[in-house]
Amino acid sequence: MQKLAARVAVLSGAAATVLGLGAPAAHAGFGVDQSADKEGQSYGAKAGVVHYSGSGAGGSDKGGGGNLSVPGGDWSPPPCWYAPKYSPRELKEKIDGSPFSVTGRDPDNGGQKQDTDLAIREKYESRDYDNYNLGKEGEGRFWAAVPNPDEKDAARAQSCTELPFWVENGEVPDVENAISPQILSKLAYARIRVPDTRVEMNPAGRQTVNLPTWVWLDEGRYRRLSVRASVDLGGGREIWARTTVEPEALRLDPGTDSARLHPGSGECNVEDDGSIGTEYVKGSGEKAPPCGVTYLKATRGAGSYSLRSTLTWTASWEGSGGAGAEDLPNGEFGGQQDVTVQEIQAIN
Repeated sequence: MQKLAARVAVLSGAAATVLGLGAPAAHAGFGVDQSADKEGQSYGAKAGVVHYSGSGAGGSDKGGGGNLSVPGGDWSPPPCWYAPKYSPRELKEKIDGSPFSVTGRDPDNGGQKQDTDLAIREKYESRDYDNYNLGKEGEGRFWAAVPNPDEKDAARAQSCTELPFWVENGEVPDVENAISPQILSKLAYARIRVPDTRVEMNPAGRQTVNLPTWVWLDEGRYRRLSVRASVDLGGGREIWARTTVEPEALRLDPGTDSARLHPGSGECNVEDDGSIGTEYVKGSGEKAPPCGVTYLKATRGAGSYSLRSTLTWTASWEGSGGAGAEDLPNGEFGGQQDVTVQEIQAIN
């Protein structure tokens, strides 16, 4: 018996890979079993055992957009975590379903594969559990390793090596990287999808040297977004976190040194009414805009300047059990627009 236990401990890393989720799913915005909710623009999706919903999970209503980049801060989800995965019957079927389902090893390995399967079956049939805890069906679940589908380092994604272990309904085990509101807040943050950053400009077409270009964002398009991530613990209990982002400031880069920014910092903050920049009003052409750029040199030939607009989004979160004290760093999403600048010749 001790020999079997030792073999289980040595080989649990390889087995845990398959008894968790196996190889990470192909990432397409965590796209697993996705379905749109009927109400408003909310969106529901289930990736592994984590359920996502919210206005920020379905993308822009006008297409485009993407996930926020986070320049700094310790915000990334872990490479893997543990979460409730199998009922007793499901775990038994997983282990019994195929002679190679446990370790994923080739059969021709001098008997080591067979010994490993025997040790693992012994663990769940009699050594640590009574026949896979089939008599406790509905009272709890086996928690297992879940690789983060966004983790690019395969070794790190498979670094949660504990074999599935039993947890009663409603309980969270004291295990490193057990799913928690903190982890869920980061998973929700990684899933938020914001619209393209595309500014409105006046003049709307070709710009003129020394004539201010007014820049603003469509107030209705850039609004607060949130994603809720949750895990069912059984027994009518869940853990959850809701991450919310909202626009904070727009940073302009005119694409040339021959330009003057308004304001001088090139950063246009959100106004009290939620707007960024001010829509041009007829008769304001020669005034300095609250948000904009004045080009000092014309573009030549068929050339253009690349005006880059980067919108900063502040992030916050709340979660079950009063969680949410830790801050999430700001995220960014930018876009580029080609700007042609003409020079009007004056005749004295």
